This record gives sequence, structure tokens and C-alpha cells, in this order.
Amino acid sequence: MENKKTCLYDKHVALGALMSPFGGFEMPIQYSGIVDEHQAVRQSCGVFDVSHMGEVLITGPDAERYVNHIFTNDVTGMPAGKILYGMMCYENGGVVDDLLVYKCGENEFFLVINAANIDKDWEWIQEHSKNYNVKLDHQSDSYGELAVQGPESEQVMKDVLGIDGSDLTFYTFKQIGDVIISRTGYTGEDGFEIYAAPICINECWDKLVASGRCKPCGLGCRDTLRFEVGLPLYGDELSAEITPIMAGLGIFVKLDKDEFIGKDALARQKEEGPAKKLVGIELNDKAIPRHGYVVLKDGQPIGEVTTGYHTISTDKSVCMALIDAQFTKLDTEVDIQIRKKVFSGKVVKKQFYNKNYKK
Repeated sequence: MENKKTCLYDKHVALGALMSPFGGFEMPIQYSGIVDEHQAVRQSCGVFDVSHMGEVLITGPDAERYVNHIFTNDVTGMPAGKILYGMMCYENGGVVDDLLVYKCGENEFFLVINAANIDKDWEWIQEHSKNYNVKLDHQSDSYGELAVQGPESEQVMKDVLGIDGSDLTFYTFKQIGDVIISRTGYTGEDGFEIYAAPICINECWDKLVASGRCKPCGLGCRDTLRFEVGLPLYGDELSAEITPIMAGLGIFVKLDKDEFIGKDALARQKEEGPAKKLVGIELNDKAIPRHGYVVLKDGQPIGEVTTGYHTISTDKSVCMALIDAQFTKLDTEVDIQIRKKVFSGKVVKKQFYNKNYKK
């Protein structure tokens, strides 16, 4: 099956981007280079095409009750203009997807879901809405999305696009006509998202790139940036087998809510403690641990790497790994099998670089 293309596909090709399949889309991996783009976001400003993300609008008298039914976080009494992060879970606590929920107005919620999970999520959302008086609107094809990220992003948005985001705090948004402007980000830096019709997204992209103040960035550095600050990627740190409790994301699971899908399993796992937990590991060597590499303790396998890199910002070989719970204490010595050699390391916090959000 042929990969989909975002509304900016031709722009990426014209800029000489390295293109590759991701989440069912043909996406830019890099332009000038992953290190160059990564540093631009950490030090100044970069723009990402994230139009591959999915969007679903939920409205109707039971919208709040329904979103709470499928979402681990609690939207009860959430003010309009606020955003929450959380997961949709299976009954056994495994993750269908992690997502953002935007409260647009009374009984009106805008869900932003991962590209690779759009079809699965849409089926899940439809299937579990039958006992609720809600209207579901799959809007993924109506929106393009840009992520403008970095310490200079607020000023660049204002100067280049005429969009003043200074009134937005972290995890809030506003609507300007048919355009949604939010302040979340997936890089550990201050930043904004622009959701709009494809024609508008094309105009914004052209202005930002032409300004010379906002470097085009691909999914390569999006992964290195999110990894350094310990943010999860579905399929690596979260999955049908990896629950939010195992991933250390229990803060986004509100067990004091009346009910939600997966609540009983997650409550039980939190009380008993999960068999495996997600940790950071720092190696004593320059070798790079990759997804799927085996973690060892005294020569015995205790888990696997979920994501690993030699970090661009801190110059260390580190990874996130899902390992047996009894070995997750900080400074526990472990080894990682990298091809035919074994490299020593220790358990560390899974945030390898400090976030710089605007609170």
C-alpha cells in the first residue's frame, strides 16, 4: 500500500529532504542534518511538519463523560483552552495510544492522536461510543500541522507569522478563526503547534522557512530531542504490552476517577508493582544501544532497550530500557549486549537533558 503524503510533501522534496516512510506517511527525516537541526531547536528555532498526526472532534451532551471513559487522565471540569496528556488503554492496561485532549468548549473535545495509530484509534473511539450521546468527527484529512520549537519560537511566531502566543502558558491553546494555536511541544523546549487547513499550513511554512529564523527540521531530530528529555514514543516506550505504570507515567492515570477502560488492571498493577519498569541507562563507553538490544545483569537477560542514542546535547551514550523491576534502583550496574560485545553501564534517571518549557 502506498504511503500517504502530507500537504507539505512537495516542499520537503524541493528542499532536498531525505524522505522515508513513517506511520503510513512519506515524511522528511532530515534536511541539513540531524545534529544541525537538533542544535537549532535547542538554541534558536526549528519548524517540523507534523501534518501526519490525526485529529478527532468529539461533541454532544455526553462528550465529557465519554472522553473520561476512554482516557486515563481526568477531563472533569477542565476549562476551555486547556490541554491534557494521557492514554487510551485496553482492559488489561496496555496502551491503545497516547494522545492530547484539547477542551474547545462545553462538551467539545479535540483529540490529537499518533499517525501510525489513526485507523486503529478511530475504530476504538467509534466502538466504545455506542452507549454515549456523542458525535464523532474524524478530521485528520482537514488539518495540516506545524510544530515551531525552540527558545526563540515565541518571537519568531510573532515577527514572521503575526501570531502572538505570549498569552499562552504551557499546555494551553487558543482558536483564531479556523486556526488552533497551542503551546505544548515534543522537544523539551518552548514551542507552539499550528493546526489549520492545508493551504494555510503551506503559507505559514513558506514564511517561516523564507525568514531564515526557523530551520526546517525532520523526524530524525524530533526523535533525538524527545528522547533526551525522556518523552515516550508509542511503539517504543508505550505499547499494547507496555502500560503507563510500567513506563513511569502513572501521574497521567487518574485512578480516583469513577471509571475508565483499563482502570482495574492499572490500579492492580500500581498496588502490586509492575514486573518491569522503564529506566534510563548510561554506558561507560561510546557504543550506541539501539531498540531491541538486550540488557543483562550478571550475564542474564533482564530486559531490552526501547530507544538509545549518543546524545547530541550531553555527549553521552544512553538509552531508555524496560527491565525487571528489581534492578531499577538508580546506580544499579547493568550491561548491554551490542552486537557481539557487552558494554557496562548503570541505571540513571530517564531524563538525560533538562526541559526548558515556559510555565
